[in-house]
Parts: sequence; C-alpha cells; structure tokens
Amino acid sequence: MNFTELKSFLDEKVLEYNQPKFVESDPIQIPYQFQQKEDIEIAAFLTATIAWGNRKMINNNAKKMMDLLGNSPYDFVMNHTEEDLESLQSFVHRTFNGTDFTFFIKALKNIYERHGGLEAVFANANTKNLQESISAFKEVFFSIPHPERTRKHVSDPNKGSAAKRINMFLRWMVRNDNTGVDFGIWSSLSPSQLSCPLDVHSGNVARKLGLLKRKQNDAKALLELDTALRKLDPNDPVKYDFALFGLGVFEKF
Repeated sequence: MNFTELKSFLDEKVLEYNQPKFVESDPIQIPYQFQQKEDIEIAAFLTATIAWGNRKMINNNAKKMMDLLGNSPYDFVMNHTEEDLESLQSFVHRTFNGTDFTFFIKALKNIYERHGGLEAVFANANTKNLQESISAFKEVFFSIPHPERTRKHVSDPNKGSAAKRINMFLRWMVRNDNTGVDFGIWSSLSPSQLSCPLDVHSGNVARKLGLLKRKQNDAKALLELDTALRKLDPNDPVKYDFALFGLGVFEKF
C-alpha cells in the first residue's frame, strides 16, 4: 500500500472501531459508570494501571477496585481512614496487590490536595513532550514515602518504557471526538500531543503495515510509531490506536 491507500484503509478502520459499542468489552467501561470529573479520572487511572493480561479479568478486577472504594473513588481518596485502607489489602491483580493499591490511594490524595489534581500534574509538567510529562508525573506520584515494590506499577519513558497503560489513560482523558468512546474531559492538553498505547497487538499490526520496524515495544519503538502516525494525522494521531488494536484483536490481522 502507498501512503494514500494506507491512510484510507486505517481511516476506515478507525470509523469501524471508534464506536460506542467498543466500550462494551473494553476497560474504559469502568470509568463510564461515573459522571463527576474526578471520579472518572481516578477510576480511569486505576483501571489503566491494571490493564495488562486478559481483558475480561482486567474488567472484573477493575470493578472490584471500584467496589472496594464504595463506588465513589474521589470521595474515598479524599476522605478515607486508616481502617478504610485496610479493606484494600485483599485486592490482587497479577503483581499489583493490596499494598500497591493502598499506596496509590495515598498518592492520589497527595496529588489532589497539593498539586491541583491529575490533569494539573500533566499539564504543568513544563516538558517538551507528553512522554517526558509521564516521567515528571511519576516523580510527583512517588514524592511521598512509598513501598519500593510499587514503583514498577507506574512506567517511566525516560527509562525506555513505551508506557502503554498511561498513554491509554491519557487518550481516554484528552481525546474528544464525540463518538462516545474517549472522554475528552481534559482541555489543558491537546490530542496532537498524545502517543499511541503501544502493546503486542498494535505493535504487530504496525509492523505488518510498515509503520514500525523496531522489534521491541519500547520507548524508541513508540517514537517511531508516533512519527508515522503523526504523518497520517498530525492533529489526532492516536485515533489510529482503534484501527491497530481492532485489526489485531478482533480481526487477527
């Protein structure tokens, strides 16, 4: 396929998969339970944090997270007691356990009390690009006493990570195309700044389509893929995540 054919093909796939029905099987369904901005972004951040492995298991465990937070995530973050935190100890998803969950709640409280909330941390990072902002966010997140084991659950692009889950979270928060999938509730960042949530599926499809040559799904591969997607649409490059993911997961491309 030449450039024009590739763009036309991927644009069609975006229209096919960037639809409200996509929400039904995707982890983004979890924050869709909420209306308040802070509830949505906290539910989205926690859900994205555990978004690796089987999608059904991710959805089930993210629902358990919300249940443990009394289905009022922002209220729990801001007003929890030590006794409330003890109830989180039973949680486990792969290597993310109750110790990690407990610290995440404390870190989120610190972010809302002292840093103006999740959006403000990313928007005020004063970095050249959003991948550097993710690294800056990690510094803020772990700026209070924390278990060393928990650091691995927030990716750092400056250490070579493609940061798939945080990039997915940012897509949810920033993209706003009125299709009924991404929330678009963060106005201080632009869709043009976003990076594709690079995982096994999107990476494999991107390689088959000639958008990506690098074999590892790391920060260098993400930069390569981002550069290619920005040529296809500089204003909204990450819309192609729907095409790459849909082709990989649903069509076994």
